[in-house]
Amino acid sequence: MAEVAKIITNQEEFYRSPPQNIEAEQALLGAILVNNDAFYRVSDFLEAEHFNETVHQQIFKVASEMIRAAKKANPVTLKTFLPADAKVGEMSIAHYLARLAAEATTIINAEDYGRSIYDLATRRSLITIGEDMVNIAFDAPVDMPPAKQIEDAERRLFEVAETGRYDGGFHTFGDAVGTAIDMASAAFQRDGHLSGIACGIHSLDQKMGGLQPSDLIILAGRPAMGKSSLATNIAFNIAEAYEPEIQADGTHKAKNGGVVGLFSLEMSAEQLATRIIAEQTEISSSKIRRGEINEAEFEKLVECSRMMHRIPLYIDQTGGISIAQLAARARRLKRQRGLDVLIIDYIQLMQGNKRTDNRVQEITEITTGLKALGKELGVPIIALSQLSRQVENRDDKRPQLADLRESGSIEQDADVVLFVYREEYYLQNKEPEEGTEAYFDWKQKFDAAAGKADIIISKQRHGPTGTVNLGFQPEFTRFSDLATNDHLPERFE
Repeated sequence: MAEVAKIITNQEEFYRSPPQNIEAEQALLGAILVNNDAFYRVSDFLEAEHFNETVHQQIFKVASEMIRAAKKANPVTLKTFLPADAKVGEMSIAHYLARLAAEATTIINAEDYGRSIYDLATRRSLITIGEDMVNIAFDAPVDMPPAKQIEDAERRLFEVAETGRYDGGFHTFGDAVGTAIDMASAAFQRDGHLSGIACGIHSLDQKMGGLQPSDLIILAGRPAMGKSSLATNIAFNIAEAYEPEIQADGTHKAKNGGVVGLFSLEMSAEQLATRIIAEQTEISSSKIRRGEINEAEFEKLVECSRMMHRIPLYIDQTGGISIAQLAARARRLKRQRGLDVLIIDYIQLMQGNKRTDNRVQEITEITTGLKALGKELGVPIIALSQLSRQVENRDDKRPQLADLRESGSIEQDADVVLFVYREEYYLQNKEPEEGTEAYFDWKQKFDAAAGKADIIISKQRHGPTGTVNLGFQPEFTRFSDLATNDHLPERFE
């Protein structure tokens, strides 16, 4: 008998029931039915799917819909919208609703009950993911190597960490409208009244409305045009402007600026830091590297470095990273430190998940993966791209969409395509002999183009195309707004 009892005990331990708290679910629902204000204490983070009991899911879903529609939700009004033949044990649904309300406690503890229900739902999701990991690892399909299983598990864990749910599916149009209204409200409250994250360059922000969540923004240009400099400027501007705001569920969200993740596949973190320091201190990077600075300049560098330690800008300098590795690291950064903008410098240095001799096909996999990652994380992704050499064969060097290397997928997947173009770069290589008529024409054009750059918006899904004129200081690798005549101070002659 002792052995039989031991076997039964072992079986009970093996067949553990998932974590749940029926009493907490009943107490919360009862509090909501007695006082609908209790709903608003949990509505920011709790969904019907977080309840373990199916009948409790139905009750919470109907009650939340009625309360949001400014209707009274109580046992009398609620039973009309629930199946009349539904049973809870031996009780009818009407009897059960009355029982919940009769045994309800004060609404003071409603939020605590809601947190408990949410936490237990998250633990059940983790159990499901863990069981799937074990089962797949024991009996792995041929086409699913361990690395792919790790990436899939990390993606599902990230989704649980972000939303408490890991399943996709349809969303009602009403939810989409609500999200759009929330975005408009955020734009109204944010500095500059932008719907997206301000990149810190006013004229570019006005044309684009800021960097929009989930957008894939391609920033392209020929070598030496300054695309890496522009990306670095934007990264620093956003990180420096970061102003967090605590949400109802205790997490932080950017009110202004944001946390920036920068994948630098070409330059080291030290080179990027030198560029940013040169931009902020107005000490050329070449002088910094050679140590040709005086004491006052050194103090400026030290002060700048102290400031840079405080800004949320994170750099990954891994070369030749694959799209799967990049996605996994981006998810990890968002989970651990937050993430509002992701920058990749640049696409052509990335690898696909599957090695192939067809580079166009590989780039297609990368851009498709970046677009999906932006939607998953809910952040704008700025991806830099090279242009083909055919630009150099034209008289007009201004880039076009067709100039994008492996352009088909990049142009198709991108929400926004920006080109960096500096006429000054091409003119300085065409200087004619001094004193000739051609030289005077060249000098006039060169002086007009000196210190200026054009950002050509060739594609924008939710805004106009056109050209934004910026100033560029190559010695400090800095882009800035140009002062226009109507913004210049009054002149006295």
